[in-house]
Amino acid sequence: MSLTQVFSGRGKTTDLEPLGVIDIGSNSVRLVVYEGAVRAAMPIFNEKVLAGLGKSVASTGRLGEESVIRALEALRRFRAIARILKVKNLRVLATAAVREAEDGSSFIQDAEAILGSPVEVLSGAKEAELAAYGIRMGFLNADGLAGDLGGGSLEIIDIYKDRLNDATTLPLGGLRLIDQTGNKIERALPLVDEVVAQVDWLSKGRGRPFYAVGGTWRALAKLHMEQTNYPLRVMHGYSIPTREAIEFCQFVRRTKKVSTLPGMDEVARARRDVVPFGALVLERVLESLAPSEVVFSVYGIREGLLFSLMPRHEQAKDPLISFCEDYARYRSRSIQHARELCTWTDALFTGDGPKETEEDRRLRHAACLLSDVGWRAHPDYRGEQSLNVIAHAGLSGIDHPGRIFLALAVYYRHVGADEGKADDFSARLRLVVSKRAQKRARIIGAAIRAAHMLSIGMPGVIDETRLFYEGQKLVLVVPKAYTALDGERLRRRFAVLAALLAREPDIRLAT
Repeated sequence: MSLTQVFSGRGKTTDLEPLGVIDIGSNSVRLVVYEGAVRAAMPIFNEKVLAGLGKSVASTGRLGEESVIRALEALRRFRAIARILKVKNLRVLATAAVREAEDGSSFIQDAEAILGSPVEVLSGAKEAELAAYGIRMGFLNADGLAGDLGGGSLEIIDIYKDRLNDATTLPLGGLRLIDQTGNKIERALPLVDEVVAQVDWLSKGRGRPFYAVGGTWRALAKLHMEQTNYPLRVMHGYSIPTREAIEFCQFVRRTKKVSTLPGMDEVARARRDVVPFGALVLERVLESLAPSEVVFSVYGIREGLLFSLMPRHEQAKDPLISFCEDYARYRSRSIQHARELCTWTDALFTGDGPKETEEDRRLRHAACLLSDVGWRAHPDYRGEQSLNVIAHAGLSGIDHPGRIFLALAVYYRHVGADEGKADDFSARLRLVVSKRAQKRARIIGAAIRAAHMLSIGMPGVIDETRLFYEGQKLVLVVPKAYTALDGERLRRRFAVLAALLAREPDIRLAT
């Protein structure tokens, strides 16, 4: 069995699997190995070294000697890791610091000798393009401006679904600003404003999301989560309203000792000095754009490269459903049964049933696909473990309320819809989502719970039953071949489902 099969359970390989990407950035050097160029690719390995290649480029025009040594040592290790993981395709990218430094070409020669692979030095335009592809990888039908903040530069690009529009690269990287200002943030403010003011199309971002990419901005999101006591620590898809984000950025950059900020101890020591400058850049960009919100992304140029390597039919897939399909195939008893649940629960949301949007339907199907991923856990803890696993899973194409909805739906599938049974984590998660979403999670959890009483988690049973509304009744017709499965527990669970739908339960056994 191949490494890809071990990690993904897909049972297929291509010439690109596993695929490794080394990103030689102005601040960090990172290796990520993916299972392949597929829509919901999972990282097999991820490691970074904060080498700080760009910390003196603005003032000296050269890469720092110590930083070069650290970076090249990291590349030696990364090549060894790629060999052990049997990486078939290793792509190496370098960004602003290497692109602009006088000794950048010398560094590239050394890097290529160590890696045995060519290093592609990205132009600012190419960086922006790959950042946009990264957003397309991580979000469904993205529509807004994306900003990728590195140590040396900031790339901003306008994305509308599958179309890339205006783009620019700006000399506003965190390390560059520290170098230019002598680490005096008050000197950086007019400099940032002057550069941002030169981009005359930023107003196109007004009222649309701003997708924030880069480790420094993710660190800001982490600090905001800590300050607000947010129940999750998942960066991808975390959003903050624009005005709140601006005020938080101002708070961070004005703090005299950023090391004292709650949550800063979880930020890498080498990045802490950069955070206030990243906050300043985000603040001034948001003031200029006036977007609807800031949405943080863990998908950047590495994932963008992966996306660019996919065939169009793979790019067009729904990232959330693709992930859930793969996860169900790997972790559930039956992917076929999970798909049957999608169809079986369709009947609850047609005709006189609760109304749902296309997004509601998409999330319901995702919940059905994930509903059995905790089956190997001890029965007493399946609900709690499923809640934690799904709430923190590597989901993409979904916002945080959607993520929490999925976690709650599968939680209720195991523990029932009784709020009195809720643990502290589920109670905290419920505070983040609407009452409507909570009600839908209970309905879907109850439906899956009832279905499992008939199917025992196996395919080919519930797809032979009929589920429909008849006046004030919710009717389940069980075919003759499965009438022996009728019993107290099935009727009790079906009654819970019917009550949540404000109907009377009616189970009919075919004769």
